[in-house]
Amino acid sequence: MCHTGLVWETTVGGRQLHFHLAGINNQNFIMRDEETGSWWQQVSGEAIQGPLQGQRLRPVFHDELTFGLWKREKPAGRVLRPDDEIARAGKYAPVNWEERMDKVPVTTSVMLDKSLEPRTLVIGITVDGFAKAYPFDALLKQGLILDELGGAPVFIVLGDDKRSVRAYDRLVDGRKLEFFLKPNTSPVIMVDAETGSEWDFTGKATSGSLSGKQLKKLPVLNDYWFDWKTYNPTTAVYDLGNR
Repeated sequence: MCHTGLVWETTVGGRQLHFHLAGINNQNFIMRDEETGSWWQQVSGEAIQGPLQGQRLRPVFHDELTFGLWKREKPAGRVLRPDDEIARAGKYAPVNWEERMDKVPVTTSVMLDKSLEPRTLVIGITVDGFAKAYPFDALLKQGLILDELGGAPVFIVLGDDKRSVRAYDRLVDGRKLEFFLKPNTSPVIMVDAETGSEWDFTGKATSGSLSGKQLKKLPVLNDYWFDWKTYNPTTAVYDLGNR
C-alpha cells in the first residue's frame, strides 16, 4: 500500500523468527512472527507490539531493479519462484496495483508537505541520520542528481530502463567527484569531471585513471511521500526548482 520493498534479517537475539502478514498500520504492512506473536512494522523493521516490542530487525542491503536490468547484470542469477497455490488463488498484487492504490484515500498521523501529493513517488535516502526525499519525476527529468546529505557528497542515478535507481557516495580516496551522464549510452555510463573516468551503473569505474575503483552504494527506498514522511518526520525534500 505504500510502495516499499525491504529486506530484513529474520534472526533476533540469536533466534530465527518466521513472519506472516498480519495487518496494516498507517497504510503500511504489519508482520507477525510465529515464535512470540510480536507485531513488526514493515517499513521500519521495529516491533511495535508484543514481547519483542522496541527491538528492530537488521536491514539487508538490496537493490530494487527491473528484472531486465538485473538479468543483464546477473545473467546467472537465481529467481525465487512464486507460490503456485497463492497465484491460483489470485492473492498476488495485480499488475495495475499502483493505479488501484491511487484511488484509496490516504490517512496519516503526520502533517504532509503540501508541495507534494501524498502518493508522489519519492526516492528516500538516509545518511548519518539525515533523511531526504527526491521526487522520482525530478530524477526522471535529470537522469542523475548531485547533492550533499548530512555533509556527505552523494548522487542518485536512474538506469536506462527509466525505473531502476541507485545512489552512491561521491568520495573516492578522500576526493569528492562530480558526475555527469555520458550522452546517448545504454546501458548508462557515468563520467567523473575530475579524471574523465567512466563508471557503469553498478558504481564501478570501467576506464580511465580510476579504473577498477568501486563507489560506495547507499540504501535507497522507493516510497510514497506520505509513508516516507510518516517514518522520517524531519526529512528534507529535494527541490528541482532551485537547481
